[in-house]
Amino acid sequence: MSDADDHRWLPPFCSLPTLFAVMLVAELVALIVVLAPGADGATLMRLGIVSVYLQWLGLLNAVVLCSLRGALDRLTPRSGLLIAWLVMIGVTTLAALLIQTMDRALGLGLTGSGVAAARFVPANAVLCALIGAALLRYLFVIERWRERVRAASKAQVDALQARIRPHFLFNSMNTIASLIRTRPADAERAVEDLSDLFRAALGANGAHGTLGEELERVDHYLRIESLRLGPRLAIRRDLDALPRDFALPPLLLQPLVENAIYHGIEPLPDGGTLDLTGRRLDDGWEIAIGNPCPARPVRRGGNGHAIDNIRARIGYHFGDRAALIAEPGDGRFRVIVRLPLEPPDGHARAMSARAR
Repeated sequence: MSDADDHRWLPPFCSLPTLFAVMLVAELVALIVVLAPGADGATLMRLGIVSVYLQWLGLLNAVVLCSLRGALDRLTPRSGLLIAWLVMIGVTTLAALLIQTMDRALGLGLTGSGVAAARFVPANAVLCALIGAALLRYLFVIERWRERVRAASKAQVDALQARIRPHFLFNSMNTIASLIRTRPADAERAVEDLSDLFRAALGANGAHGTLGEELERVDHYLRIESLRLGPRLAIRRDLDALPRDFALPPLLLQPLVENAIYHGIEPLPDGGTLDLTGRRLDDGWEIAIGNPCPARPVRRGGNGHAIDNIRARIGYHFGDRAALIAEPGDGRFRVIVRLPLEPPDGHARAMSARAR
């Protein structure tokens, strides 16, 4: 999500929820107009004509405001709302005038005659002014509420990520400390791997990286763990199908790999095999991390907590289009990360800006 998106206050009028709200309000207004005292008969045909007209008018205003959203968001909320309100009145007035002109040319009499015809355009403008002000206020309040929810979610994710990094750092430093006296060359290589990993992770400063960069971090971590566990750690990988340029938050997969080794392979006297696989699905990408389970699980706190952390981060960055699934059974434990085919628009824009 880009900074520009974070500070947008005007609702996205081209989005389906907003369009649905506009159409619902238009239909309610159509019912009120047809059923109001003094109306010329509440027939289904008249209701249909009024509904079509007001739905068209609502969608027209939504499209115009959607095209002006970028310019309006650069103004203060008060000025932007005022201009958006005036734009709605202006669009409605011009549209009503156009419809009345066409109605007179065709001689259909849909916009009334005499006094009723004279009041058609002003009545549309006044009705739009009243309903538009209420609708804009409602959408503004909803968008502000969503912004607060996003800010709270981001703060929670940042806190979760901060808890993941020290955990990995402490484990890595313990590994290096155990190698310094007996295997100094390997310890030096491990320090270089750790340095490269943290340079990539911390240098991003919260920005989005790529799936290829995240897999490189996994390689750095596995080299460190291979030095510590030796032949007890075997690795099977099949990740060639994954798109390396897919936008992905840093440290999303590495903690899951660490979790698999710490809780699955390390407690076993003979170690085990870590499986890393990736494949294309019909609606996205799937990355699976598998490890053996000890016959008698060793209580080492943090397994469920780490998975919950990653699940929360996936939910924040990708919403319902992604998921994390834990599958225990048959002596092995698998964690499956499912991602959408394309990252969210904000992630894609962040990657494009980073490339430039």
